[in-house]
Formats: sequence, structure tokens, C-alpha cells
Amino acid sequence: MRLALTGAGGFLGWHVRVLVRALGWPEPVVLTRTDLTQPEVVAARLAGVDRVLHLAGVNRGDPTEVAAGNVEPSAALVRGLRRCPAPPKTVVFANSTQAGNGTAYGDSKSTAAATLATAREVGSAFIDVRLPNLYGEHGRPFYNSVVATFCRLLAEGGEPDVREDRELDLVHVTDAAARLIGAPAGGPWDVTMPALRVTVRSVAELLSYFATTYRTGEIPTLSDRHQVRIFNTYRSHCFPAHYPMPLTRRSDQRGGLVEVVKTHGGAGQTFCSTSYPGVARGEHFHLAKVERFVVLRGTAVINLRRVGHDEVIRFPVSGDAPVVVDMPAMWVHNIVNIGSDELLTLFWANDLFDPSQPDTYVEPVGESTSMAAVMMAGGRG
Repeated sequence: MRLALTGAGGFLGWHVRVLVRALGWPEPVVLTRTDLTQPEVVAARLAGVDRVLHLAGVNRGDPTEVAAGNVEPSAALVRGLRRCPAPPKTVVFANSTQAGNGTAYGDSKSTAAATLATAREVGSAFIDVRLPNLYGEHGRPFYNSVVATFCRLLAEGGEPDVREDRELDLVHVTDAAARLIGAPAGGPWDVTMPALRVTVRSVAELLSYFATTYRTGEIPTLSDRHQVRIFNTYRSHCFPAHYPMPLTRRSDQRGGLVEVVKTHGGAGQTFCSTSYPGVARGEHFHLAKVERFVVLRGTAVINLRRVGHDEVIRFPVSGDAPVVVDMPAMWVHNIVNIGSDELLTLFWANDLFDPSQPDTYVEPVGESTSMAAVMMAGGRG
């Protein structure tokens, strides 16, 4: 599947790009806001692609700016499509369940959908996907969702402030990305976009429980896929400032004892590995798995890089002073034995390994297709 994206630098756009990489599809063609002002550039870049996803838009701000930020990009995309010698097979719009609700945002999304529907006139199919409230890793607080806002407040030691309690339908952004790109079954995503119906206060209470439990290094109860993903969303706001987490070593005449994983319910899997000097383990990322590394003997460095970014974060670790480093979802990671002796590492994951759906996507930490060029392009959120 060859994709093109507007809004590739936004919250939803980044998650689409991560999922595309996990699937092993070609890197999407990116249309920036500058590109959209030039119909001939749009036409050239869209020629022959299978599917174009229109994600660019504005969620909040001055009503006039919100309206223009949603209507104008869609009109610009259509102008380019009309000049395209080989139009995309399908145009997909990341619309909102608020479309047509009488607000500047809702009405402008409705207008944008009507504009994009004219893509049928050039032979492209049109799919209008109405998205509810999206949450997920690395959301922008005070903009993308109340989940991101509460996560940031708690990660910084604050408390959520529920001023207006109401019901929400929450969908994890990877599920929305899977629906938009037409992802196949067989991964930790669900194209049906199963929603969690919950009140704002309940979200605040759940995240407060996660934060209180996790501050001690303990793993909270993760009884369903939404709880896992909300916990991963919280962890994304903790990284890297909260790591590594120190562990207490207890010693007596028999030796030492370190409690490395304490879970409050749910399935899990623990295993140990040894690594010879110079050996690296990992070189992959996960979309949903919660994974913990603890070095018990030897000296190592844990390297992590957010998918699509270049900066590598490194944590030196040693069995002489065991610490916890939990791998954030959608960060490529490895652990390298930098000592002269054998390395002994304990690993824990929140679910049992399933070879048919391993949620493991190979990518070296040292290699990246950078998103730096598109991060200023804007997008949904």
C-alpha cells in the first residue's frame, strides 16, 4: 500500500507513520502545508498513490482560524487532485463525530468533508471516517485530549482538575490509524475502533491510580486493552525524566534479594537472558507491550529512540546498583553489554508472548527515517 498524508507531523499523523513502519509498508508521501498551496506540487506527489489520508486540520483556537484551518486545506487538496494525471484510488478524511454540530470546528469539518467528497469526480473513492475522542502516546496536553492533559499534570506531580464531568467515547489512536490506512487484521490494533465509554472523572481517577502505583515502580492492574493503552499513554509523559527507577537491594548472610516486578493483577511473563561482552539484544519496538529491563549482573547501556526521530536516549545500568527502565511503546530499544563479563538481565512483559501476534517490529536503534522534516507540517491535533 502506497500512502500519502497531509498533517503528517501531528498527533494522528505520527501514529499513522509508526503503524505504516510496523507493517513494513513504504514510507508515506508527505504533503506539507506549503505543498498544499501549490496545486501542481500536490498533483505530482499524489500521482499513482493508492490512498491519500487527509489529516491536516485545527482543533482549537480562534473560531475563524479553526474554520479556515479545516476548510482551506481540504479545498487545496482537491485543487491538486483535479490536476493529478493518475489520481489516488482512495481519498480518506479524518473527520470528527462533532461534524455539523453548530460549532466552528464541527461545521468546518462538515464543510471539509463535502469538499473532499468531490474527489469522486476525478475517479477517486471517498471514505469519510468520523473519529471520536482520540488518546494515545505522546499526545499534546491541553490540546489533543483530556487524557494527555491529565497525564502531563500527574507526571509533573500535579493533580487532574475535573471542572465539567461528562461522558466520553475514547478510541486509541493506533486503532484510528489502522482504520484510516485499511490495516490488515493480526496485530495489536482494531480497525473497528472499539471505544471506551467513560466519564471525565473516571479517567482522572484511573490515571491517578496509575500514577500513584507507578511512582513506586509497581505495575497497576491492567485488566483490558484500554487500560494497557491508557497506562502506556501515561508512561509516555513520564519518559525519560522518571527513569531509571532505583530498586532496593536487601542483603543478609545468604546473599542479596531485589524485588524487580510487583504487579497488581493481570497476566505477565518474566524471563532472564545472558549476553556476552559486546552483544546487543532488542533492536525493535512495540506498539502496545509494557516491557521492563533490569540488569542483575554485569554492566550495560540501554539505548532508546522514538520511532521516526533521531535522538537516542541512553541509560547506563549495572548489576551493582539494580534499577528499572521500562520501555515506552513506539520507542526502538536495545541493551548492550559494555562490560568485560557476562551480562545477566531480567525482562518482564505485561502479556504472554504470542508467536502469531508478537507485537515486535524490527528496527535498529541506530537507524532512523527522521520525521524532522514534517514535524512542523501540522495535523489533526
